Amino acid sequence: TVHPDVVLRDIVIAMGASTDSGVNRMRFGGYDLAAIASFGLLRRAVREAEKKNLRFHVGNVFSADLFYGSDPAQLELMERNNIFGVEMETAGIYAIAAELRAEALAICTVSDVIKNGEQLSPEERQTSFDEMIELALETVSSG
Repeated sequence: TVHPDVVLRDIVIAMGASTDSGVNRMRFGGYDLAAIASFGLLRRAVREAEKKNLRFHVGNVFSADLFYGSDPAQLELMERNNIFGVEMETAGIYAIAAELRAEALAICTVSDVIKNGEQLSPEERQTSFDEMIELALETVSSG
């Protein structure tokens, strides 16, 4: 994450996804595609997260071609533009869902805080994502 309000193990529900990849532009005739979540899934995920009193954020993520390749200027730009987290797939998934008229929603658990180098251990990554997984399962089963 690069957002100052987001800490390790927080859940980020991706309303939209910016990217440094050219794939969506190629899929969309050279234009910029607004890679956005399904509103129905987003609304259900927020309701479920509120019911469970989870610590979560809803907003834009950044789908990077290189997860650990961010330079400081890029991180500052993301922070200025209210990006809640960096990951690698959401922008592409949202574009494919739009093309196929399917629903898509990315729900992520924060595993790294880029600015201070804080990160979950490999063991924690294997055992501490239960809240996010349960939220995703309840989101799709509540529809």
